[in-house]
Amino acid sequence: MEEKDPKNLIRIAHEGSETGVAQPLDLGARVRELRKARDWTLEQAAQQAGLARSTLSKIENGQMSPTYDALKKLAVGLEISVPQLFTPPSKGQVNGRMAVTRNGEEAEKVTTTYEHDLLAETLTTKKMLPYRTRVRARQIEDFDGWVRHDGEEFLYVLTGQILLYTEFYEPVDLKRGDSAYYDAAMGHNVISISADDATILWVTSLS
Repeated sequence: MEEKDPKNLIRIAHEGSETGVAQPLDLGARVRELRKARDWTLEQAAQQAGLARSTLSKIENGQMSPTYDALKKLAVGLEISVPQLFTPPSKGQVNGRMAVTRNGEEAEKVTTTYEHDLLAETLTTKKMLPYRTRVRARQIEDFDGWVRHDGEEFLYVLTGQILLYTEFYEPVDLKRGDSAYYDAAMGHNVISISADDATILWVTSLS
């Protein structure tokens, strides 16, 4: 049976997902946790981040709200990204989930413009939706309109050549090995312009 709306992929991936309320983060405790995980003293961590020891101590004890510049220095010193300062793993929980998808065993979703092979389909409540796509569309008129959905999206051209149409940019010609990352709420469509149908790897965020 054909699924005519590519956004159904996103809906399917969200089915059965759990919801929760984010808890406020104690930044000082998070920084201290990251420092101690590396077995660093205050002096060592401050030196790594290029901050004064007293400044780092005040941040850890909640006596100072760090500037963005200080946050960037902390992140560089701890060898993480700034967002990771605010996104600790669940306490005492190591997920350890893994899914292997053998070639030819993918779940298939066929539309009038794409043939999707869903990857890691056995994992529920994923934060990313990876899938391999054969691009059947040959002209933008093959679509009823823009595809739009929540999240961000990454595509990588595996074979052939495509045109990536987006709502706010000129069409982009992408060949094997080329990639693009974009806001999925922006209208987007892909057509194949190679002799054979192009294939791409798509990864869509689900949060």
